[in-house]
Amino acid sequence: MTAPAQHPSTRPSAPGGGAQRTAPRPVLVEGRGPLSRAVVAALRGGPPPAPDAAAARGADPWGEDLHLALYLLYELHYRGFEGVDDALEWDPALLAVRGTLEDRFLHALRTATAGAPQTVAEAFAALLVEPVDLSGSLSHHLETEGELWQLREYAALRSLYHLKEADPHAWVIPRLYGRAKAAMVAIEYDEFGAGHPDRIHARLFAGLMADLGLDTAYGHYLDRAPAPLLATVNLMSLLGLHRALRGALVGHFAYVEVTSPPGSRRLARAMRRCGAGPAAEHFYAEHVEADAVHEQVVRHEVVGGLLADEPELEADVAFGCAATVLLEERLAAHIRTAWDRHRSALRTPAGAGPAPSA
Repeated sequence: MTAPAQHPSTRPSAPGGGAQRTAPRPVLVEGRGPLSRAVVAALRGGPPPAPDAAAARGADPWGEDLHLALYLLYELHYRGFEGVDDALEWDPALLAVRGTLEDRFLHALRTATAGAPQTVAEAFAALLVEPVDLSGSLSHHLETEGELWQLREYAALRSLYHLKEADPHAWVIPRLYGRAKAAMVAIEYDEFGAGHPDRIHARLFAGLMADLGLDTAYGHYLDRAPAPLLATVNLMSLLGLHRALRGALVGHFAYVEVTSPPGSRRLARAMRRCGAGPAAEHFYAEHVEADAVHEQVVRHEVVGGLLADEPELEADVAFGCAATVLLEERLAAHIRTAWDRHRSALRTPAGAGPAPSA
């Protein structure tokens, strides 16, 4: 297959391969509709948008406008944006707007997963068995027939999370105690490099991006990330930033750790088959080993410890898993539909022009 014209832009990485740039703040992007444009204007120093509940109720809960607006508001709790006042993180008007958008997104998630399992055993049963038919698996496609340009697009998309890997999950730590807290901290310790900055998983992913010739700057591909990708990242922030959703965050985290080893094994093989480079292969190989251990800890200690202390949260844990399955399936369908039509799965912002081919 010939790569489509729209590809991640590339420019030389910082010295040291995977090392991220010294400037930690991403550039604020343009809005994609009335909601996100109003948020952008407020972040640039304009008046804060009014929390219009009617407008939020009418917004597409899966759409570009709502998810970019949410992403921008959530990012104020991470690194913020170049030129945006840090004090806006706790601006009451912006928090009110965020609340109306969260309500719309959360309602859509609960409606779409209404028929999903309500117990942890049922929710995770299918995830613990490798499916016989992998034809719908994105990682299987990349392993067996994916091309280098597709690996680059996949990495550019996933960079919106992986360059801050484990940060959204860290919000839940103060909301846990006993076995669940101890186990969660142990897993996060590994995610953050176990005391070694060069082993921080976000930094390892920057190395993967450098091998693929991608820009390693934090948030660089935000403007090209479509709504299905933004929704997967927004889910983590939504669950992590609300104590009432701590059970759902644990369910989300458990899904990630349980499904990571087989998917990472396939992606490591894809990187090796396509000659992506040693750092690209290493990122996924590292997750095969680490997450195989994490899977046991998260199921028996994080989930088990949480439910031993707060058994009433079991349905929330199951919901977190079901919501993650839903959004990952929507993202995979978006990517495969684009690739099957020989198109890029990335957005091309107005005025961006085509990027270099892989």
